[in-house]
Amino acid sequence: MNPAAFAPRDLALALLVVCVWGVNFAVIKVGVADVPPLLLGAMRFVLAAFPALLFFKAPAVPLRWYLAYGLLLCVGQFGLLFTAIHVGMPSGLASLVLQSQSFFTLLLAAWWLREKWGAHQLAGLLLAAGGLVLIGTAHGASMPLLGFVLTVLAAASWACGNIVTRLVSQHPAMRSPRGQLGFVVWSALIPPLPFFGLSLWLEGANAIGHALTHLRWTTLAVVAYLAWMATLLGYGLWTWLMSRYPANRVAPFTLLVPLVGLSTGWLAFGEALQWKHFTGGGLLMAGLLLNVFGAGWWRRWQHKAASAQ
Repeated sequence: MNPAAFAPRDLALALLVVCVWGVNFAVIKVGVADVPPLLLGAMRFVLAAFPALLFFKAPAVPLRWYLAYGLLLCVGQFGLLFTAIHVGMPSGLASLVLQSQSFFTLLLAAWWLREKWGAHQLAGLLLAAGGLVLIGTAHGASMPLLGFVLTVLAAASWACGNIVTRLVSQHPAMRSPRGQLGFVVWSALIPPLPFFGLSLWLEGANAIGHALTHLRWTTLAVVAYLAWMATLLGYGLWTWLMSRYPANRVAPFTLLVPLVGLSTGWLAFGEALQWKHFTGGGLLMAGLLLNVFGAGWWRRWQHKAASAQ
């Protein structure tokens, strides 16, 4: 099989992941309406870990990597994201702003991993930064500033988790897709305790008790979706696709997640965007496209220019 060409089945699976992750933001909004956000995070990862860990062996990776992954990518990212949506961040706009994680990853990789930047990456970073600033200036009743700031911090936490993922992926136990998924499953054991502790501290025992004694079927469906669909199915399929195709062929599919997120937010909740949101979102997506495809575009342009001489 040509690794650059997706088989129809694999293309369908990639689009399924995009839809699952895009709808995820609307599901979070439904969940935090009934359950405090930090408690919802704890419930998500309890259900993600059990009973999945019965079917996967824990890769022989040092405990510090499990702790770093669980605290940064799980507690940090989702604790901040859930709280952002709880305080009023539109779910669709959250799906867009969260994609800034790729540029935080770029900055952290340059600092921590000493990775070099290309000119197209710097241009993409500047475009995305301009887009985020424009979106941030549009705060108001439809988008509280606190929600926007928390979503940006969630993206930064995700980026820190990406650096951990890159480092731990070099371990021999992480060479196989099953080992990678096993790491995700067993890392889900880390977040529940910090989430419960933060929930008890910040949200209070009364709020926790009320939420747990007044669970509705919609809440249970939300937790099941977040744990089994967004976490296990989404990351499981994504890991499998990354093992079959070059990363630069799979990664661009995440650019479609905000399209699904924005559409779902509009259809489910009537979320309307201001012109600053559209313009800033356009700059952010242009920066993402330039970051993902810019190197290939530049090489093709150079090749055409050389051929024309």
